[in-house]
Amino acid sequence: MLGNFTYCNPTKLYFGVNALDGLNEELPKYGKNVLLIYGGGSIKKNGIYDKVLEILKANGKNVVEDGGVMPNPTVDKLYEGCRRARESQADLLLAVGGGSVCDYAKAVSVSAYCEENPWDKYYLRMENPGNKLIPVGCVLTMVGTGSEMNGGSVITNHEQKLKIGHVFGEELFPKFSILNPEYTYTLPQYQMVAGFFDIMSHILEQYFSGEDDNTSDYIMEGLLKSLIHSSRIAVKNPHDYEARSNIMWIATWALNTLVAKGKTTDWMVHMIGQSIGAYTDATHGMTLAAVSLPYYRYIMPYGLAKFKRYAINVWEVAPEGKTDEQIALEGLNRMEAYMRELGLVLNAGELGVTEEMLSGIADGSFIMQGGYKVLNHDEIVDILKESMKA
Repeated sequence: MLGNFTYCNPTKLYFGVNALDGLNEELPKYGKNVLLIYGGGSIKKNGIYDKVLEILKANGKNVVEDGGVMPNPTVDKLYEGCRRARESQADLLLAVGGGSVCDYAKAVSVSAYCEENPWDKYYLRMENPGNKLIPVGCVLTMVGTGSEMNGGSVITNHEQKLKIGHVFGEELFPKFSILNPEYTYTLPQYQMVAGFFDIMSHILEQYFSGEDDNTSDYIMEGLLKSLIHSSRIAVKNPHDYEARSNIMWIATWALNTLVAKGKTTDWMVHMIGQSIGAYTDATHGMTLAAVSLPYYRYIMPYGLAKFKRYAINVWEVAPEGKTDEQIALEGLNRMEAYMRELGLVLNAGELGVTEEMLSGIADGSFIMQGGYKVLNHDEIVDILKESMKA
């Protein structure tokens, strides 16, 4: 391992069927005013809303609600949330939902008291916070993003056709997160498997980079094997607690910043996928699924040793009598078979992408430097075209 780094993750996790009891331990640490943030209302149907509200009231909190957070939170919604946070004088932002709700809460935290346009400051210019922040806590109901234990926050600006993620420092990590795997049971199948691939993509974005021998790659191979095993069980029985709990824990470790330490990372799949989302508002995990295979098949020759290792160690490809390229390709073919088994979308056209959008999507894709091949505009267009043939 060749990198130099410091590591700190200040988020406290409560995990398991009784995890929500942790709210009683955390709430006394904050003032009386809580902004309760959630999505489209599913938490009111499955009973989680009532449980959270009961605990908030038992702890003497004044609750103001900010519902309606969309799967791809918009800058207009962010401005609305900032107004509510200021008007309610929120002492705590409690996000109850999936990664989008957690992302949005962090965006409100850093933006509510920003003295200029927060979209310009924090998403276009990627500046560090210099204003008052509001503490964030999360009650997770969907796994995938790892937002419950990191500083990432993705916001979409439809007018500018941009979807941008800013990974803030530890000052914006949630102060605590509640992880009860049973809260993920009611998620629709489409959203569930999209979340599963979001987890896989997070790991692969960090795995397919660098040539040194480092501990992180060994950890990631174990996470990938556990994810593949448990996700196959979960798609057949979404209420399998063991599988869902493993997946929830994998999702957290995939993007709580640990496995990125000491190595380079890529993130080009996310850049293209997020640009697709800016144009189509498609489900995030599905945009990653549509981009991944054509991208990895394209860059494979430039990182052949790692793709060979991936095939052997993760997909258990037998190497005997095969060239390195044959081994690597077989690994990606097994990955494709697994993705189809889960019911993931592999064709970008099915997500609303049209030929007319391709150049714009490429323009909106930030070019990353950490992968095995630094792409140009035309190469991104070609990858998108390959996806539309899938």
